[in-house]
Amino acid sequence: MRIDIVSVIPELIACTFEHSIVKRAQNKGLLEIHLHNLHEYGLGKYRQVDDYPYGGGPGMVLMPEPLAHCLDELLEQRSYQEVIFLTPDGEPLRQPLVNKLSLNENLLLLAGHYKGVDERIRERYITLEISIGDYVLSGGELPAAMLTDAIARVLPGVLGDETSALTDSFQDGLLAPPVYTRPADFRGMKVPDVLLSGDHAAIENWRHEQALRRTRQRRPDLLE
Repeated sequence: MRIDIVSVIPELIACTFEHSIVKRAQNKGLLEIHLHNLHEYGLGKYRQVDDYPYGGGPGMVLMPEPLAHCLDELLEQRSYQEVIFLTPDGEPLRQPLVNKLSLNENLLLLAGHYKGVDERIRERYITLEISIGDYVLSGGELPAAMLTDAIARVLPGVLGDETSALTDSFQDGLLAPPVYTRPADFRGMKVPDVLLSGDHAAIENWRHEQALRRTRQRRPDLLE
């Protein structure tokens, strides 16, 4: 799988792809990540990529010309199943969407910055808009990194245990149950007996019940 990310500040997230699961995915040849600096397509001597919004108001807006130049060049090189814009008013990022995106061969991510992106770019190029939550960040770089990380961990062959990602929160519509490791007795707090029983059926039932309980307490909206 290949993921291209267009950003005004690609160095902001470059280091996040050099460690842990995402790095492992790249080392195994299961994932390619390519960062593209929008300033390389900027206008004039100073490589301008933003300008004041029409109609007045605070903030700056990413100009259409540099973005169009960059996106056109990438789209000429390969076919992307989705061209994704990370934006607060996009579709909420949830695990089923991550799973679906992981089945693609090429994804192109646009990390917005400043006040926003000229609407004509969204209308002409973007096929999917994604939000990571109801809050605003300085730019779309971190959301792009989060989406890439979420996709990487569900790619077949990335994790050492193929079933690990399948037991994460949200994979079955529930939050994950509590987990424990050694020692069995930590400062008087003991691991539930069922987890030490060796009865796999009982353990699975306990985990499912705990997942339901935790979801009901913390995210009842998921059960609806």
